[in-house]
Amino acid sequence: FQQWYSSSMKVICMWLADRLDLQLHIYQLKTLIKIVKKTYRDFRLQGVLEGTLNSKTYDTVHSRLTVEEATVSVTDAGGLQGITMKDSDE
Repeated sequence: FQQWYSSSMKVICMWLADRLDLQLHIYQLKTLIKIVKKTYRDFRLQGVLEGTLNSKTYDTVHSRLTVEEATVSVTDAGGLQGITMKDSDE
């Protein structure tokens, strides 16, 4: 599971890196937020260690999506419709 999680986050990180100079479309952002949050939660429930879950790759993906989310919230009021990178238990 650890290898599966790591490779999943690496693919998302590489995809985002390829589009570093482009702003994500609202639908891309909403979909990626849902995928990343669900992947993180599901693999945490499967017993993947915190060190693996909170890797540098995950931090990079999380940071990029948080910045994109902030940009959308400033430019497009209500565009994300309650979808956010912030966990509901925070």
